[in-house]
Parts: sequence; structure tokens; C-alpha cells
Amino acid sequence: MGIGDAADQPSTDRLGIVFCVFSGCVNYTRRFFDETLRDPATASPLIFPETVFNAPTSHLAALLGANGPCYTLVGDQSAFVCGLQLAAEWLADDWVDDCLVVAAEEGDWLTADALRHFSRGVILGEGAGAIRLRREKSRTKLQTITAVVPCSGPSERHRAAWQIRAMMYPGEGLTGLSDGLVGCGSFDRAEAAVWSEWAGPRISVKTLLGEGLAAGGAWQCLAALELLESTSATRVWVPAIGMNQQAVAAAWDRNGGSQP
Repeated sequence: MGIGDAADQPSTDRLGIVFCVFSGCVNYTRRFFDETLRDPATASPLIFPETVFNAPTSHLAALLGANGPCYTLVGDQSAFVCGLQLAAEWLADDWVDDCLVVAAEEGDWLTADALRHFSRGVILGEGAGAIRLRREKSRTKLQTITAVVPCSGPSERHRAAWQIRAMMYPGEGLTGLSDGLVGCGSFDRAEAAVWSEWAGPRISVKTLLGEGLAAGGAWQCLAALELLESTSATRVWVPAIGMNQQAVAAAWDRNGGSQP
């Protein structure tokens, strides 16, 4: 699948949106429950619709005037790559001409505290990232793989990371890596051993931006595309080893095509 030029305006008649998220609308949720606990009789009913996971997707679709399918994927760090897979299926099935895959996360003390249960050294990041896919020839091409391995504990994450590594195949030239390391030894242990001997270009964007959860997958993919532009790599892999669901990976190739 090709990546559309940001300067091109997609047709809203066949524009699809896939919104990927881990923690959801935490700030609105906290505000609603705060009002409810203070006085249920005066809690604002206008806030409640903003607490559901699909609220950002509906607002974005309305803002862009999108008339295609609009889905929300709730997942872990693997959610964005899963969103790319879904968008590729829509394009292959001719459901859409363009598909915007978005991931966003809000920073909040509730989420940060929950993350501490996995590792006290992990720093929560917030932000967003998006990639627009189109069914046309492009300089880049997307391929994805999935290892349906539970990732609910350190040993399972380690096994899932190795399974993804075994499924990753080299490109015809230099192969790069945009990994998911966050700069915390205990949290990174599952992935650090897998990529320790990687010889090609490599970037660990989350060591700079923090653990962005679903948004972190978008940052990894955008960093991978930057590696394609700034190095001699002809393929860059993006492994997304989830925290409690699954492990997936995407490969961006320099020489694109019209097929997924």
C-alpha cells in the first residue's frame, strides 16, 4: 500500500478512518466520575458521550467529512500496526480509496500509575501519529505480519518477540529497524535480547518520547519512514511487541507497488 502525499486532499466520499487507542478518553472519564462522586444530581450528561472509546473517531470523521467506514481499535502497543492491516484490507477489498490510520493517547496520572505496575522505570508519553494509505503506486510499500501470542507476562512477551523476529525476512538490500525499546531495562528485557545483534540502521524513538502505548506504534512507523528517507536502507521493520495482547510487525519497503 502506498503512502499518500500530505499535500493531496483525499476524497471524503471514500475516505476511511481507523483510530487506534489504548487508554481511551481518560481526562473526560476522570472528570465525569469526579462530578458523579461529588453530586450525581449535578453531573453533566454532556460529558458522558466524550468518555466512550469511539468519541475521537466520530469527531475526526465529522471534521474531515469522511463518508467511508470509521472504526476504533482498542489495543496495546500493537494496535497501530493492526490498524494498518485493517486499512490495507479495506483498500484491497475496494471499500475505500484513502484510509487514515490514527493513534492518540492522553497523558494522565491514572494511566501513568497503571503503567508502574508493569515497570516503575517506564515514563508515559502522550501524543498522536497518523499515516494515510492509498491504493496506488508509491515510493514505499507496506507489509505486515502477526504473531498471535499472548503477551500478558515477561516470559510470554519474550517468546512473542522471538517469534516475530523469526518471521521477519530481510530485504534485498540493507534492512533497518525501528524498535519499541523505551530505555528501561526491566521493561525492555523481552526485546533487548532479540535486537541486540541487529547490524543495520536502527532507531529507538520511544527512548526519546516515552511509552506512547498505541501512539507509540505510530511513532515507530513514522521513524521507520524517516530511516528509509535518510539512510541507504531499502526496508525497515517495525516490531510492536504488545504489553498484554499480541506481537505484530510492519515492514516498509523503499520501492513501492500498487498491491498490499
